[in-house]
Amino acid sequence: MKGTYTSVNDIRKSVFAAIAELSYNYKEGDLAKLSSLPYEIIPGEVAEHRESVFLERAIVTERLRLAMGLNFRSAAEYGEITDGAEEAIKPEKYYQPPLINIIKFACHACPDNVIRVTDQCQGCLAHPCKEVCPKGAISIYGGRSHIDQEKCIKCGKCIAACPYGSIMRMERPCRKACGMDAIHSDQYGRADIDQEKCVSCGMCLVNCPFGAIADKSQIFQTIQAIKGDAPVYAAVAPAAAGQFSKDLTPKKLRGAFKALGFADAVEVAIGADLCTMQEAEMFINEVPSKLPFMATSCCPSWSVMAKKLFPAQADCVSMALTPMVMVGRLIKKEHPGCKVAFIGPCASKKLEASRKSVRSDIDFVLTFEEVMGMFEAKQVDFAQIPEDDSMHGASGDGRGFAVPGGVANAVKACIENIAPGVDVPIARAEGLADCRKMMMVAKAGKYNGYLLEGMACPGGCAGGAGSVQPAAKTAQAVAKAVAGSTYTHAYETKFSGRLTDVEE
Repeated sequence: MKGTYTSVNDIRKSVFAAIAELSYNYKEGDLAKLSSLPYEIIPGEVAEHRESVFLERAIVTERLRLAMGLNFRSAAEYGEITDGAEEAIKPEKYYQPPLINIIKFACHACPDNVIRVTDQCQGCLAHPCKEVCPKGAISIYGGRSHIDQEKCIKCGKCIAACPYGSIMRMERPCRKACGMDAIHSDQYGRADIDQEKCVSCGMCLVNCPFGAIADKSQIFQTIQAIKGDAPVYAAVAPAAAGQFSKDLTPKKLRGAFKALGFADAVEVAIGADLCTMQEAEMFINEVPSKLPFMATSCCPSWSVMAKKLFPAQADCVSMALTPMVMVGRLIKKEHPGCKVAFIGPCASKKLEASRKSVRSDIDFVLTFEEVMGMFEAKQVDFAQIPEDDSMHGASGDGRGFAVPGGVANAVKACIENIAPGVDVPIARAEGLADCRKMMMVAKAGKYNGYLLEGMACPGGCAGGAGSVQPAAKTAQAVAKAVAGSTYTHAYETKFSGRLTDVEE
């Protein structure tokens, strides 16, 4: 479902824009407007998406609370929408885990891993579905196949055998999208997240067709910081290319973020260049003399998954600082006392920024979707923003971090420059399920000497949970940005000598 614009996207956009407008207009102690927002987002008396307008407003109410960083409340809990908001609106307030939340009364309690015969069954004479079933779960009644769910072991042999394709496996979309097997059913058949397994990639969020899953946001807090005394800088991820509008070209990004109130915007691709050089040095120094292989570290969900599920290989995951942290440190070194907001496509960057070791470098994390709400709240006209060539310091390799293969290719190019002749075989995977398979192969010793690139989201960062555009469209815009770069490789940029400024 990711990549298809739906009514769920409309609701999310409306919620983010409403919270952004509320924050821009907020005066101390005045939260009365928050109570009326569910009625503005869901007007009238007739439901459009669910059986009741009251249910629609209840769901939007919890979405608004999550967008303010507040905790989700179940249908059994009484409270006003503003409960806890006074504490949460402070710029220094960080949301409490969990990051990814299921609004239970919005969940459809989808059938999960159930094999069913559809209306396409032709009642054929051969009935191969029955013949191949190892448990005798299929019977023929009235000339049509029927499956006894008590006997069915979900092997799928009947699906493969049916010549009409009339038997299907029904899977819960959020669970199917989760590469960590973190989603199961609660006592009412609704989806539930095992937070010990979850790595906050957000793929469940964007694949739920009922819009029942939402992450917490810092829109309100970021805007309050912008309205404060300390300057707030926007650190914009490479996947921003083409995200917001065809009128918002890369040369207009600085002007667009200044229109939101940011002091300035800096491309995170600069941090990607520094990360490239750090990982290149690590690979040269440690593989294979100290480590059998090295895995990239820039995707938090991938690196957390690798360390969590493959603890014996945890040391093989690069210790390099991520591009987000690199550029955050660089900004704060140049502008002491400022605050930094990372702007990207990634839900798990919120997880990364919640670590105590990162909080001093990155104050806020917003997704492109959330920032689009800010643009709407401020009614920014992209066509009227003048172009600016100055946001042009990163290399094409750094900007290519946004797409699959970009990280590994950048590191390989840097290694070949530092140590010509060093062999750098590459293996890469996108989507956590395939990343797990890649790590299993590495664990078996078949990737010794390799550089492994893992990206939690299909399509890489371009397909992140917080992106606005489809991954393929973003990849095209990223390719254009890469081609238009002044520098090709990380070691060629004016920032190539700044690595010591950001290393611990």
